[in-house]
Amino acid sequence: MPDHPLDTPPHDPFDATAREDAHYWRHGALPDVDLLRARYVTHRFARHAHDGYVVGVVSYGVEAFHYRGALHRSGPGQVIVINPDHDHTGQAGTPDGWAYRVLYPAVAVLRDIAAELAMPPGTPYFAEAVYTDPPLVRALLTAHHAAERADDLAASTLARTAFGQLLRRHASPPPARAVPAAGGTAVRLAREILHERLADPPSLEDLAAAVGARPFPLLRAFKQATGLPPHAWLNTMRVRRARRLLDAGVPPARVAAEVGFTDQAHLTRHFKRVVGVTPGAYQRARVGRGAGRG
Repeated sequence: MPDHPLDTPPHDPFDATAREDAHYWRHGALPDVDLLRARYVTHRFARHAHDGYVVGVVSYGVEAFHYRGALHRSGPGQVIVINPDHDHTGQAGTPDGWAYRVLYPAVAVLRDIAAELAMPPGTPYFAEAVYTDPPLVRALLTAHHAAERADDLAASTLARTAFGQLLRRHASPPPARAVPAAGGTAVRLAREILHERLADPPSLEDLAAAVGARPFPLLRAFKQATGLPPHAWLNTMRVRRARRLLDAGVPPARVAAEVGFTDQAHLTRHFKRVVGVTPGAYQRARVGRGAGRG
């Protein structure tokens, strides 16, 4: 694996002594694709899942992440792909940390492009977590850079082209749907209850009683089904709800209360461990900036 910054145009100037920095935004021409440009050293992403895809390119250093029961490492010249609703982490794989650019397309974006390419119907699936594919790296980086400029046509064209390459070269049939584990119905009901009670969740004992289960069997079944224990899954859902409220312009302090965090500091801690930036930075980059650079 290369141990030097990725030297492929467009190239990101990189200062290894720079502090951590992250910018999360959405371009007006890519309404269902979030974007992140970041440099992290000590930051660690908590185990979490996205409702869309994660498609990233490391430009410096190494990112290490747990995904599907294994520890993966990605460096310059490699593409990270995480499927929707798959739990994963993220942290520095070397003392110098890592820098990367990430696109987060919604499921519908890749599904629609796959249909246009006459690929098999259904939600596209990627069997590997890390791909070495220089042409795809160049396409993704070019699209990401275009999304930082006020050029709607270039951003939309290049992103669609890059996603098309990703699908044609690496999408594969999804694995056979697993038979629901024992307790599957209880887990489904528990998730519904937690969705309804984000701000006032029941205890594990009360949750288990509400779905007709015992606490420990429900805990095991919930973690098997979602990859997360109920409290961690709840915080992931709170962050998702918080993002929608922040996008609507709701102040972070009010968002914290509405989604069930004790205060704004509590929201900030969990939000950054999932999204990679603080709620305030996230909102400033997105609200009122639907077109052009965030």
